[in-house]
Amino acid sequence: MRVGILTREYPPDVYGGAGVHVDFLVRELTKLVDVDVHCMGEPRDGATAHSEHEPFLADANAALRTLAADLGMADRTAGCDLVHSHTWYANMGGHWSKLLHDIPHVVTSHSLEPQRPWKAEQLGGGYAVSSWAEQTAYEAADAVIAVSHGSKRDVMASYPQLDEAKVHVVHNGIDTEFYRPDPDTAVLERLGVDLDRPSVVFVGRITRQKGVPHLLRAALQLDESAQLVLLAGAADTPELKAETDAAIADLRAARDGVFLVSEMLPRDEVRQVLTHGTVFVCPSVYEPLGIVNLEAMACETAVVASDVGGIPEVVADGDTGTLVHYDADDTEGFERDLAEAIDAVILDPSRADAMGKAGRTRAVDQFGWDAAARKTVDIYQSLL
Repeated sequence: MRVGILTREYPPDVYGGAGVHVDFLVRELTKLVDVDVHCMGEPRDGATAHSEHEPFLADANAALRTLAADLGMADRTAGCDLVHSHTWYANMGGHWSKLLHDIPHVVTSHSLEPQRPWKAEQLGGGYAVSSWAEQTAYEAADAVIAVSHGSKRDVMASYPQLDEAKVHVVHNGIDTEFYRPDPDTAVLERLGVDLDRPSVVFVGRITRQKGVPHLLRAALQLDESAQLVLLAGAADTPELKAETDAAIADLRAARDGVFLVSEMLPRDEVRQVLTHGTVFVCPSVYEPLGIVNLEAMACETAVVASDVGGIPEVVADGDTGTLVHYDADDTEGFERDLAEAIDAVILDPSRADAMGKAGRTRAVDQFGWDAAARKTVDIYQSLL
């Protein structure tokens, strides 16, 4: 069986959870089937790259440039027995491959456009294009893989025309050989983090989905001993950047120990920061699964997270961390509860330690990429 994996992100250009998913899934799939990876961007080893920068679309909306790359993907998947696309960026490449080559198309649902209306702020009219592309591909797909049961509910709510029998749940995995406790402290020392004080860690992009403004406001209420270490990539929009910058300035004016790293750190450095965090915080307002929670757990770090989407399927409330209810109609209450949950962990080191150890055990026992790959191949085989 030859499978075409279609994705925007692929190493070394990985900036989000979908890219992490594809990276590690492909590593395991290649042990079971033949895999051709088609990605977007600059040429690289291990994949066929398709440009989003065709000269005739130089001034076009980014969504149209993405569709141009999808056309190239569809053309180059001739010879594949099946295609498997990841995110709306590659969904139409998979859909057009299905039509052109008469082969099955599998879609993995990472995030859904109808669940992210704030993307209109970032994409303008391109959001209507991305929404059309995703809906068209999902409704015509031969199978849809949701990364959690919560994600499956969102898929069915967004696209009720889908036959639910075509929607399968395969949880994201985690490489627990790589994501493991790291005793080194060189990165923390370079950043200036005080190893004798508790630290609250966030890793993720600055996007409405990730709830960073909620965390920054909650941090104003934290115990004065806490440090905040933000490994936060560039904001999606200038407006969100300005909002975030203002919130960080307010926080720094009110307390010390606020560290912001805007560049993408290598994974081994992120692992070190996760390991030495007293608690990892995931304040997302929408999250199909949240691989980063698994990464923190695998590094033996306690987690405080919102209870949205698939997060409750990862974080065992009261065992590996604490879940905080997110209510879009009471964000002040969410921020207050988030601060209280964080304080309860950082002020009780033995509790934080026990949660971290339980998280590592859960990640190892229940979230292996090898199992995810086997379940994925089973779905492929059912379509051929």
